[in-house]
Amino acid sequence: DNSYVQAQVYYTLNPGRKWQYQIALMPEVNFASHKLQNLYFVTPDEPDYEYKRAIYTQQKDIREYILNVAFFVRRNITEDFSMYAMFNVGPMITDTETERLSKGFAFCDVFAIGASYDFGGVMLDVRPNLRHVSNGGLQESNSGFNSYNFTFSAIVPF
Repeated sequence: DNSYVQAQVYYTLNPGRKWQYQIALMPEVNFASHKLQNLYFVTPDEPDYEYKRAIYTQQKDIREYILNVAFFVRRNITEDFSMYAMFNVGPMITDTETERLSKGFAFCDVFAIGASYDFGGVMLDVRPNLRHVSNGGLQESNSGFNSYNFTFSAIVPF
């Protein structure tokens, strides 16, 4: 299971063009649950492997605190409808160790293809995305997580 709360602050580098380039800061708190499904992911050559298997097969609630920096390439199809590709990377802190990722500092990478429709100042946004979390080899456990997510949001300009 995975859900999150995210704020998005956009800056458009070239407003009013058919092709727009945007940068966004997107702080996020991610709520996930996880448990080891394949006992053999933790191998007998690891120290205390039986203990680790027992701990990792228990359901864990995980909190991730992320500061995403995103880059958008947006194509305005009509005045109200646009499609885009997005890539973001962000440092994060995770509060729980799993068999795939050590507790502490890591990175969150997301690639998305999305569409937005402007309803009189409120933009409805649909964004299927692929997400990868790992610590870049900075800590011992670094297999990371991959997930496919689907985001539906309302964006209100300030």
